[in-house]
Amino acid sequence: MLTREVVSHLFVNFSEKECKNSSKLYEFLSLKIAKDIELLEISLNSRNGQPIPNLLFGAVHYLLLKGKDHKLKEYYPSMVVEAKAYNESFDSFKDFCLEHKNELIRILQTKLVQTNEVRRCAYLYPAFSFIYEKTKKPLALIEIGTSAGLQLLWDKYSYSYNADEVVGDKHSKLTITSEVMGDNTPFLYPTPPPISNRIGIDLNIVDLNDQEEYVWLKSLIWTEHKERLEMFERAASYVKDYPVQLIEGDGVALLSEIVENVPVDSTICIFHTHVANQMSLETRNSLLTIVESIGMKRDVFHVYNNIQDRNLHLDYYLDGIEYKQTIAETDGHGRWFKWLLGTEMHV
Repeated sequence: MLTREVVSHLFVNFSEKECKNSSKLYEFLSLKIAKDIELLEISLNSRNGQPIPNLLFGAVHYLLLKGKDHKLKEYYPSMVVEAKAYNESFDSFKDFCLEHKNELIRILQTKLVQTNEVRRCAYLYPAFSFIYEKTKKPLALIEIGTSAGLQLLWDKYSYSYNADEVVGDKHSKLTITSEVMGDNTPFLYPTPPPISNRIGIDLNIVDLNDQEEYVWLKSLIWTEHKERLEMFERAASYVKDYPVQLIEGDGVALLSEIVENVPVDSTICIFHTHVANQMSLETRNSLLTIVESIGMKRDVFHVYNNIQDRNLHLDYYLDGIEYKQTIAETDGHGRWFKWLLGTEMHV
């Protein structure tokens, strides 16, 4: 059950673990909100299972992007050329929230956090390279919690790691940069592995051709993160050119049925990033059980995080034999990752 105390802890945790070295404004505001009864009461209106700090900040940002005129926008780098000092923002933030309380509550009750963080594709690329190296079959992509499906188009982007040679689609309008940390270098195909299917499942599919939904996804990008916004806009431009199959519904419940229609000459690749934290423990366990049952019938790979921990995991079944790997430590926004597989795992 959500209480003010629980939500207060969520904001403190968000400030310390998510925002530090990433968003000074949200880091500062989160600690202030954690001590403010009125703002915590507003936050309690969030839908079950949603990451409440992300949802509240997204809701406020959404109203600002929609044109609400308030002095708060002067603290948002996405709204003005030179933002005011973040540590002077709280009074304006609270005033805005109280002034637009009813609208915020309506957003908290109806919207979902469905961030399309395309930079996470930086660590998906080596994961899918590893999978293709294992099977040499076209990849049938099935993404749970796909939102607008931008990560299903990971092979349409190019990638630069540690300023080295670019891999992926070298003609792409979007080049994703990321730092590889640690001693292990991931195996990377120079050009993307072939894709046979692109299937995305979500409780609420986002149509980027709908202006309201497009603005909502923009609002979920943190206000200081101008590069993230630019990457989102470039990736979104590919949706019209490369349509994907988007299915609205419960990804866990529908998974077995969808897999049955994947061609046998393709490699099933089930994946999701920063989605399982919105699932109940029962649902997470059910997902793992379903993947295991699929693995008893045919080869399947499952790339994910936020079930056991925040690391990137790869569970797979080849010829009915189970393998489990923790393949990377990752930054939430994909700015860096530490690859954990040694060179002996490339073959």
